[in-house]
Amino acid sequence: KDYDFSILTKFDQIYATSSMFSWTTGEQFKKFCKNAGIKCEEINPKKYFKRNIDGAFLTEEYTYDAKILRNYFLSELAKHNNVEIIYNTKINSITKNGGHFEINTGDITYQTDFLINATYASTNQISSMLNFNPFKIKYELCEIILCNVSNELKDVGLTVMDGPFFSIMPFGKTGYHSLTAVTFTPHKTSYEDLPAFNCQKKNTNCTPNCLDNCNLCTAKPSSAWEYMSHLAKKYMNDELCFEYVDSLFSIKPILKTSEIDDSRPTVIRTFSNNPTYISVLSGKINTVYDLDEVLDNA
Repeated sequence: KDYDFSILTKFDQIYATSSMFSWTTGEQFKKFCKNAGIKCEEINPKKYFKRNIDGAFLTEEYTYDAKILRNYFLSELAKHNNVEIIYNTKINSITKNGGHFEINTGDITYQTDFLINATYASTNQISSMLNFNPFKIKYELCEIILCNVSNELKDVGLTVMDGPFFSIMPFGKTGYHSLTAVTFTPHKTSYEDLPAFNCQKKNTNCTPNCLDNCNLCTAKPSSAWEYMSHLAKKYMNDELCFEYVDSLFSIKPILKTSEIDDSRPTVIRTFSNNPTYISVLSGKINTVYDLDEVLDNA
C-alpha cells in the first residue's frame, strides 16, 4: 500500500512441482496454501510445461521495481536541506572518539553520535572497523539474467520449486523477465567473515575489506545463460520463448543458519549506545519495516 506505484501486480504467477527431484509434491503445496489461506488454483500443467510436472497452480505474487523505488526516495530526500548523499566514496576507517564516531573517507572526516550500517554485503566490513563481532553469514556472487519474452509469456511468471529448478517472471515494471536457477544463479560462495573470492586477485579495486561493483568488474564470471536457459527449456513448452538481454551481478549475504530452511530474515543489532551503532542485515526488501521499532526507541 505504501509503495504500490512501484509494484507490478497484473500477471499470472504459476508455481509448479516436479515429479522428480522436488522436495514438495503438488498435493503438499495445495495443502500448504489452504492452511495458510493463500490463493492456489490448480491448472493443467500442459498449458505451460511439457514434462515431469505433477502439479501446476495459479497463485498470487507481486514484483517490485527497484529503480522506481530508488528514484522516489531520491526525490523525497531532495526535499530535505539537511540530507547529503555522497557517492563513489570509500571509508578508510571508523573510530570511536568519546561520545561520537569519526568516519574517515580520505579527504573528509565525518562525526556522528548515531551510525546506521545498512551496507548489505559490506555489513561485516563496517563492523570490523569498530571491532564488533561479525554476523555469521556466507556470501554468494549471484547472477540474475534479464530476458525478452514472447507474447505467450508476457504476463506470466513460472517457478518450478523446491529443488534444482528455475524461475522466470516479470522483473518489476521494466518489461523484462528475470531468469534465475537454484543451481546456476550463485557462481561463487565465500564462508569467510569478510567476502573473499578468487576473482578479487584480478581486480585490485575489490577486496574483502571493500567490495567493488560486480556489474562493472572485468573479472566477473561468464554468464550462466547457457545453463539456465537450457534448464528452463527442458521444462517449458516450446512456444514459450525468451532471449538473453543482460545480466545483473551482485554479492548476496545469507545467514549461515538460513542454509537449513532458505529463510531470508532481517537481523537488526544494536552494538553500542552513546554513541549509537546499529547494523542491519536485510533479507527481503519488505523487512525494512522491522527497523521502525528500533529507530523509534533509539
